[in-house]
Amino acid sequence: MTVEFTEWAKDILQRADAGARRLNPDARVRLVRSGPVMEATLSDQPGPEDDVVSIGAATIFVERGLEGLVDIEEPHDRLVLKPLGSQPNIREDHD
Repeated sequence: MTVEFTEWAKDILQRADAGARRLNPDARVRLVRSGPVMEATLSDQPGPEDDVVSIGAATIFVERGLEGLVDIEEPHDRLVLKPLGSQPNIREDHD
């Protein structure tokens, strides 16, 4: 697995993990291929081809074969997979 995470993506994934576990203590975020893009789903357990990754207090499942930089795009804090070596997106303050 060659997946890296921006600090912004780590923050969003940790928040998503905490929110999911409030509703279902077994729920975890799972990053999977969906055609040409990556998407985040919820799952109670990893798939047979998933790697288990810790990000802070969060545990997420990452489908094997995903490769790149997990980052966030506006609007709505959308997770995206960019090529390895890409520049992280700029996080704008919304204060």
